[in-house]
Amino acid sequence: MAIYREKDIFERRNAANEAKKALLERFKAKPAADDPAVLAKQAERKAILEARAIREAEKARLKQEKLAREAAEKAEREAAAEAARIAAEEAAQAEAKIREAEENERISRLLSDEAERKAKRDARYAARKARVGRTPPGFSAR
Repeated sequence: MAIYREKDIFERRNAANEAKKALLERFKAKPAADDPAVLAKQAERKAILEARAIREAEKARLKQEKLAREAAEKAEREAAAEAARIAAEEAAQAEAKIREAEENERISRLLSDEAERKAKRDARYAARKARVGRTPPGFSAR
């Protein structure tokens, strides 16, 4: 069985110093800015960024085209709906005019029938009074 032993201050200080040295060596080992490998990597990154920008521009263009197409389709649907609404409104107005004309004709018939019945009734009344021989005041036989 292994017993855990804590590191003393000297061991911790030596480990920190070694870590600092390793970090410094890694920094010193870094290639210079004019190194061909660094330049190649920069060119590769630039090409990737340019390709990404082209893809994003194409994506934005496609999105704009889609939005324009959808707006045109929506405008067509709204125009068709408006035309259908206007046609239905005109049909309803025409139907209302027909109903109104029929109602006016029916009323006219009723009024003429009523006038005819009244004329017949007045004629009968006048004939009856003529048979009796007297005409009431204010009434003239026709």
